[in-house]
Amino acid sequence: MKAKTLMIQGTASGAGKTTLVTALCRIFSDEGYKVSPFKSQNMSAYSYVGKGFEISRAQAIQAMAARTEIMPIMNPILLKPLGNYKSEIFVNGISYGKMHAQDYYKKFVLSTGLEESKNALDQLMKTNDIVILEGAGSPAEINLQRYDIANMRMAEYCKSPVILVTDIDKGGSFASIIGTLSLLDEKHQKLVRGFVINKFRGDVTILHPGYSMLKKKTMKPVIGTIPLIEFNIPDEDSLHANPKHVSWTKKYLKTLDKEINHLSLTVKKNLDMKKIRGMLN
Repeated sequence: MKAKTLMIQGTASGAGKTTLVTALCRIFSDEGYKVSPFKSQNMSAYSYVGKGFEISRAQAIQAMAARTEIMPIMNPILLKPLGNYKSEIFVNGISYGKMHAQDYYKKFVLSTGLEESKNALDQLMKTNDIVILEGAGSPAEINLQRYDIANMRMAEYCKSPVILVTDIDKGGSFASIIGTLSLLDEKHQKLVRGFVINKFRGDVTILHPGYSMLKKKTMKPVIGTIPLIEFNIPDEDSLHANPKHVSWTKKYLKTLDKEINHLSLTVKKNLDMKKIRGMLN
């Protein structure tokens, strides 16, 4: 029996995809499911080095949240930036070589990159009850959509429902949601099942008129509003000049586990988990 899937995409980088996947991995693990995270392609200078493999530390932390073994197929394509539009490419945790962005897009991503991503996801779906997929950036980057193997291509491949998360602390969230949807192909719009408003400060009732307008314009619901939470889980480095360095000691892992619990309890309290369970295909 293949795993059920759910994908978290965002209206932009930093919207909260990584932390939401982390929380959902712990929530479903707490409920007794065998859960795995998955992100087909990740660009990060900070990685987790396992026994003979290297993947994004975000997926490693998500695996810890899921209480499962950290595996290279959870992040089959990792790009470690080197500068001057070049990156070191890792495929299933093993260095594949250094590549210029132009070559990556024209010679790698839609061939080896896509094939390895699909194979990795297939393996995870055979051995888990639930796979939580994470997108990258925004699915509506129209200049990159042709080469995008991290968002709708993967959702379409496994017929996964998609939740779109947005960062309201930065402003413009309602426009970002509607704009993102409008730039997607109709078949991909149908995969989006609802929205999560992230990093909200204040009284949530003031957002209700916005929820009503979103529902009217998109025919899709807001399934949760997550408050701005203080937690000590490392961010992805793409938005931060000085991202947190991690030393994977037993003491740190114990602290990290407590932070994940804190995050997941807050997220669970503020999401309509009944709707999310109903989305699982």
